[in-house]
Amino acid sequence: MYNYIKCAALCVIPAIIAAPSAAKDLQKPKLILQITVDQLRGDLPWRYKDRLGENGFRYLMENGIVYRNAHHSHANTETIVGHSSLATGATPAKHGMIGNVWLDRVSGELTSNIEDARYPIIGADAGVDQSTEIDATQRTARSDGRSPSRILVSTFSDELNLSQGGQAKVFGVSIKDRGAISMAGHTGKAFWFSKKSGEFITSSFYYDKYPDWVAQFNATNPVMQYVGKSWDLMYDKGSYLFGGSDDRSYETTFPGYGRTFPHAYGKREDKYFTTFLTMGPAGDHLTLDFAKELIKNEDIGQDAVPDYLSISFSVTDYVGHIFGPSSLEAEDNILQLDRTLAELFAYIDDNVGLDQTLIVLSADHGGPEAPEYLSELGFEASYIDPDSFDKASAISVLKKRFGIGEELISTYYHPYLYLNREAIEKQGLDMLEVEQAVAEEISKFDGVALAVSSSALASGQLPDTPLTRSILNNYNPKRSGDIYLVFDPNRFINDFDGLTVAATHGSPWSYDTYVPIMFAGAGITPSQVYRHVEPLAIAPTLSLIVGGKPPSGSTGEVLEEVWQ
Repeated sequence: MYNYIKCAALCVIPAIIAAPSAAKDLQKPKLILQITVDQLRGDLPWRYKDRLGENGFRYLMENGIVYRNAHHSHANTETIVGHSSLATGATPAKHGMIGNVWLDRVSGELTSNIEDARYPIIGADAGVDQSTEIDATQRTARSDGRSPSRILVSTFSDELNLSQGGQAKVFGVSIKDRGAISMAGHTGKAFWFSKKSGEFITSSFYYDKYPDWVAQFNATNPVMQYVGKSWDLMYDKGSYLFGGSDDRSYETTFPGYGRTFPHAYGKREDKYFTTFLTMGPAGDHLTLDFAKELIKNEDIGQDAVPDYLSISFSVTDYVGHIFGPSSLEAEDNILQLDRTLAELFAYIDDNVGLDQTLIVLSADHGGPEAPEYLSELGFEASYIDPDSFDKASAISVLKKRFGIGEELISTYYHPYLYLNREAIEKQGLDMLEVEQAVAEEISKFDGVALAVSSSALASGQLPDTPLTRSILNNYNPKRSGDIYLVFDPNRFINDFDGLTVAATHGSPWSYDTYVPIMFAGAGITPSQVYRHVEPLAIAPTLSLIVGGKPPSGSTGEVLEEVWQ
């Protein structure tokens, strides 16, 4: 390849730069299996490595290329943001999924990422029962319709399909709708779990009716195997790192499920039965059961055209929120997930061949420790309530200055404050001036590390720091709110629409950005890599392997170790 250097006479001559001598051509796999473990912070598999089996996480750790210092580069580390970044190789500024929810300025209504009323769920009883939903994103949805239409750029799975003339089989599976839909992209098929029906479902964006094998799977009523059962520890409690910490007052308590082992799933007719399944290892195993049926019935990996299957395991996220990542529940869940992964890899080996499969595992985000647990260890940690900001004396002074006799800050949807634009326009005020004034005052509040107005982000005049770059990576002028808030490390929000949780991610601090990246399988030579990398690199690296072009918004650098 060529680079240009200047000679002394100011002429320009080509300087030849040799490609790395160790570079090689990876075999084109029959299957690319992308595993995303929701809220798997980068250190957690290693914390319990001595307890893991041989064929789950260890298969990846010992037979793969393992990136030990991988961090997401965007500030809002939420589920749809991270999944979309993994899928597209693009920042939220480009792929558009700047948060799990955002306020639509045209309609004035809250937008829930992959909600799309044009494409209703197939099946009358298969949607969202908001009365039993613990997921705040699901509770804010106004319809059951779902599609990837709000993702503004292509995904790797789209590019795979394009490069193979539309012949690649592309699927996404998850407990969470957004975990499946984002990874399947615009051209694949997605299935997710309905807590309302206890089945795996999809929308009319993908099918007119369910494939026969899906209907047959659901007809077996797969959740019934857990009726009257409970989530029990795999091993003796005394063998666990957190075996002596099974009852902590700050863990979320659901009637019937409790905060100590065993956690009963209950009866089928119980209101929260299917919700409880997703709060324990049963949720990931149901996902595995469905994925295995998909692999078999869709003939995944059975021809020369590379196929793509994304499996997003969601339970780690629910457990992290409800019990915290340093809890007995979180510890046992990692060990249970390890067994689930081993079962998945064995099935792949039997049906496709691990030597014909390229596996990549990562996470949409990490997660913080529970504030009370941090306090127990001597850290200063506490909660913050953005909904109280409008009543603060400093904001009252601004209201008087601008002649606003009502709310100036109308609402907060993480990570943005939204101003009362109607009141601001009524007074004939300059929106940018008000925005900047509020941001300056909010930046002085206890627990706020930084408040940045969208006008400042648009101007490009911010100091160039890692923190401001991560906020810019999250800024989309058509979707972002008025003021981006970054709270101090170990300052958290713990109330989502009335649900109090033990721990909440969503910050630009390393406990939320730190994730694993592991490649294993077809043609991979094992190694450990300690340099800083970004998960944005996964999508363009996969595109290169299959001979496709990078996704349309991709900014990630190809992971060179995969080729050495």
